[in-house]
Amino acid sequence: MYRPEIESAPREAIEKLQLERLQSMLIRVYDNVGMYRKRFDEAGFDPRSVQSLEDLSHAPFTTKDDLRNAYPYGLFAVPLKDIVRIHSSSGTTGQITVGGYTRHDLEVWAELVARVLTAAGATADSIVQVAYGYGLFTGGLGVHDGSQLLGAMTVPASGGNTKRQVKMLKDLGVNLLACTPSYALRIAETMQEMGVDADEMALHGGVFGAEPWSEQMRTQIENGLGIRATDIYGLSEVMGPGVAGECECQSGLHVFEDHFLLEVVDTETLKPVPDNQYGEVVFTTLTKEGIPLVRYRTRDISRIILGECACGRTLRRMERITGRSDDMLIIRGVNVYPSQIEQVLLGIPGIAPHYQVVLSKKGSMDHIEAQVEVAPGFSFDEVSKLEMLKRQVGIELASSLSVSISVKLVEPKSITRSEGKAKRVVDLRVKEEGAAGQ
Repeated sequence: MYRPEIESAPREAIEKLQLERLQSMLIRVYDNVGMYRKRFDEAGFDPRSVQSLEDLSHAPFTTKDDLRNAYPYGLFAVPLKDIVRIHSSSGTTGQITVGGYTRHDLEVWAELVARVLTAAGATADSIVQVAYGYGLFTGGLGVHDGSQLLGAMTVPASGGNTKRQVKMLKDLGVNLLACTPSYALRIAETMQEMGVDADEMALHGGVFGAEPWSEQMRTQIENGLGIRATDIYGLSEVMGPGVAGECECQSGLHVFEDHFLLEVVDTETLKPVPDNQYGEVVFTTLTKEGIPLVRYRTRDISRIILGECACGRTLRRMERITGRSDDMLIIRGVNVYPSQIEQVLLGIPGIAPHYQVVLSKKGSMDHIEAQVEVAPGFSFDEVSKLEMLKRQVGIELASSLSVSISVKLVEPKSITRSEGKAKRVVDLRVKEEGAAGQ
């Protein structure tokens, strides 16, 4: 453990620290952030009345729209002269959101990433290759700073130029790789193309995040790279990577509760759900100075795992993200997440770990098609085998999801590879509706 006095502290001590920090933070945002003062007053929530962690459930939620509407500096709780770095969201779904970090925020962030790297098996003697993108995206610089704080040799490879990534992994004797899981698959695929065997590498671990990924994808990555693959969780609005992370037990992400208060709420009622029940993950920042957030709705779906981890950490664990409430597809009345489709596909022999779900229109009806790559070596000339595999994919998807989806098998490497977050869902409906109206 990087900070055993915190990571394995008694629950009573953790919750006492959380309450002290929560009380201080709520008063600070009320006094310094106009939106929170207005929201608290409208909800009849007095931040000075909080006497228990449960009292937080009376506070209003914060959403991504609140951050968009406050762009650029409306939610900052400190003067701009105290902000030393800015990160932002991509803005692919609307107005970008801006996150401001004080020097203390960056120190905390680096420590939390160092905790995750340590939990994944990294030490000061490790060589860590950071293949997340650098820049306004939080992934690259976030993991970079944590790796350096740990004392590891840090390789700032950023994303892209995958053949060079493989060469550096091999030639520099890299021990741990950090990138998105979909890019890890791309690196493994490129190793095969270059004739580089995993046994030639010093690589033994990987820390992957920034997108949901299934247990089946973990197996694909571990087999392809010859490593133990662990998950790192974070989001730019709350901090970046390092809000939570898996240890080598791979039995859930340890949430760093000394800095974040975790809730899981019902996606419809927004009421807290019991531990072990799935819902939307909500975070309150306890120590962030630049932009503290109260009950931020992440839209990520997970659950709190009961019991203690074999590693000895007493921090509560959340299950790896199964999907996002805003990524959910409704297929003939059935709720389906892309990660559920992935889980089925990657368990079928003859199928490669690359797919896209394409949404289109057939008349007035929505049409959903899973475009799935077959594994290298599968012959497209054998029509009967191709039809059998297509039928098997369709049957297994229908059995698992309780709804049928059209299946199209495509040749190996025909689906565009990603050097960052994979684009799993392609929605053609807006384009088609626009063309119809011209």
